[in-house]
Amino acid sequence: MSYQNVKVYYDGSHYIGIKPSQGPHGAKRRRKEEVISVEENDTLVPKEKEIKKEEIQDIKEEKTDSPIGVKQKESVRQITKKEYFNELYEKYEGLSRKEKKEKIVRKMKPYFKTEKQCREFVEENFQRKKRNEIVRKERAKRKSYLQEFNYFCTFTYDGKKITEKEFKKKLKYCFWNLAKRNGWEYMGVWERGVKNDRLHFHGLFYIPETEMVGEIEERNDYNFSEKKRVATFQNTYFAKKFGRNDFKEIVTPSDINDSVSYLLKYIEKSGERIVCSKGVKQYFISDVLDSDVICDYGMWDCKMILSDSFNCIKDGEIMGKVSKETIRMMDKTD
Repeated sequence: MSYQNVKVYYDGSHYIGIKPSQGPHGAKRRRKEEVISVEENDTLVPKEKEIKKEEIQDIKEEKTDSPIGVKQKESVRQITKKEYFNELYEKYEGLSRKEKKEKIVRKMKPYFKTEKQCREFVEENFQRKKRNEIVRKERAKRKSYLQEFNYFCTFTYDGKKITEKEFKKKLKYCFWNLAKRNGWEYMGVWERGVKNDRLHFHGLFYIPETEMVGEIEERNDYNFSEKKRVATFQNTYFAKKFGRNDFKEIVTPSDINDSVSYLLKYIEKSGERIVCSKGVKQYFISDVLDSDVICDYGMWDCKMILSDSFNCIKDGEIMGKVSKETIRMMDKTD
């Protein structure tokens, strides 16, 4: 036996094993973040003729009610530079990368000795955001390929039934209950509609055959994005409690690929994190025989491409050739 406790994932074409790390490991040392004092709504509103063109939007965004020329200071809060950057990054979501970067530099410049230091900090954190986005996408792909999702569902907030805050809280709790009691598994993302800013939840679900709640009814509704009436399948249980929903059955592997691409689009657009049930993992653990390794690859050959029919081994026992049924018996991890 060549490798023990290998973390294995499926990339859509092949099973990939991550070799166990060698050598001692300790806790990663985190760089101590510098704390700054940020004044909330500490904005001097200049006289109208003194407002520069590029500052007009910033003044509007502050939404201050201060009289012209009067400085309003509400409170001072302690926050790290990284946390302040994250707030500004979210605040200016929707702007181009260049515009967003310039606005963040303008806001953060007072907390650095030089503008060069500020720009270096902002650029470093832009790169961090990009890396995190790539990691989230890869994690979502690996999780989706390892599960046996059979529905792609959309749940839409209905203001006539519930408030938006209650909708999000109660829907999350409903999913949690169904996962714990009925064996549901899910992975999804929150998203707001472009036209009406209405909150949605899009998700991939595994629903055991005998554990569906409510009834699935076919309805004919108007689709605003397609600008025509389309057939949808709505769950009566969720329709009564939360409002409009759509349960689309996943039949082929291409349905999974399309659904994952749909979710990733919202991660990229809004920066939202994937929401998962507890059992949705991205790796399963197996010992790997040397004969099942096709080749090494990756930086420093830290990964290996495995045979499409490699043996899954748990606690020294061969559980069978890799398949959905065999993976179900293996330990999972993130």
